[in-house]
Amino acid sequence: MNPEVSVICTCYNHAPFIYECLQSVANQTYDNIQLIVIDNASTDNSRRVILQFIDQYPNTIFIRNVDNIGLCKAFNQGLGEAKGKYVIDLAADDVMPPQRIAQQVKAFEGLPKDYAVVFSNASYIDTSGKLIGYHYALGNDGKAQGVVPTGNVYKEILRRYFICTPSIMMRKSVLMKLGGYDETLSYEDFDFFVRSAHDYKYHYIDEVLMSKRVLDGSMASQFYLVGNDMLKSSWAVCNKAYDLSRSQEEYDLLAERIRQFIKKCFVAEDAQQATEFRKLLNYIEDPGWETELLVFLCRLHLPVNWLYQFYAKWQSNRKRSLMQQGVPFVQLDS
Repeated sequence: MNPEVSVICTCYNHAPFIYECLQSVANQTYDNIQLIVIDNASTDNSRRVILQFIDQYPNTIFIRNVDNIGLCKAFNQGLGEAKGKYVIDLAADDVMPPQRIAQQVKAFEGLPKDYAVVFSNASYIDTSGKLIGYHYALGNDGKAQGVVPTGNVYKEILRRYFICTPSIMMRKSVLMKLGGYDETLSYEDFDFFVRSAHDYKYHYIDEVLMSKRVLDGSMASQFYLVGNDMLKSSWAVCNKAYDLSRSQEEYDLLAERIRQFIKKCFVAEDAQQATEFRKLLNYIEDPGWETELLVFLCRLHLPVNWLYQFYAKWQSNRKRSLMQQGVPFVQLDS
C-alpha cells in the first residue's frame, strides 16, 4: 500500500487562488493523500471558497483560526493532525502538477532513512497563472542546467538560498523530532533547512514539480520593510547555525550570510538588529571596517528605506523580465 502523504495548506487572504491550489491536490495521480487546510483568520472570502471546495471533497480537514497566529504556529496545528509518513507544506497561492506527490514518494521510498527532504525544480507563475520562468534554468532536455546540491547540503544552506521551498516534501518523523516549525519565528524555511540539513540529507528530483506564484509583497521583499520581524528571526536562526556548525568552512559561510543580513538591516533601518548581527559575527571573525561602518550608518537612522523601495520595485520588474527571457531565479554552478 502506498504510504500516506499529509498536505498542510495554510491560507491567509488568498481567496483568488485557494480553490486552484486545493484542486491541484485533488488532481494528484497519487491516491493516498490527507489534505489539511488552515484558514489563518483571513479577512477576505477565503473561508467561503474553502468551504465550497470541501462541499466537493468532504474528507478535507478544515481548521479555522479566529486570530492570525502566524505561519509557523498554523502549520504546527496541521502537523498535529497529520497522519502521513511524508508532509508537504503548501502555500495557498501555489499549484502542484498532478504527478508531483507520486514522483516524490517514489523517490523517498527508495532512499535511506537519513534523507529528510526531497525537492525539485519549480516554475514561477504570475497572478493569472502565466509562466514567468524557472527556479533552475532548463536545458533542451527539460533538465536543470548546472549542478544542484544534493545529499549533504548543510554548507550550501548556510551559503545561500538555493531550494525553492514550496517544492519540498519532508519526512514527518524528522519534522516531529525537530519539534515542527519554531513558533517563535516569523518565517519557517531558513530555520527548518538549517536544523534538518545539519543531521540529514536532501535528495533532488530533476523535474519541475511545483508552480510558485509570484505576488507583490512577497516574503522576500518583506525583509526590507521598516519594522519587520524577519530580521530578528533570521538572527535567531544564525545563532542556531553558530551552535550547530562544526568546521571553519561552515563558520566562514555563516559569517558571509550574517554580513548579508547586516546589509538588509541597513536598508530596513534596523540599527538594533544590525548590532546584534555584528556581535554574532564577532564570535566568528573580525567584522572588518566595512561592516563596522555599515553598522555605524545604521545607528544614524538614515532614511534610506523609501529610496530602496523604488529600487526594489524596479529590481522586481527587471527580475521578472529576465526570467521571461530564460534567466533562472537561482544560478547554479556548472
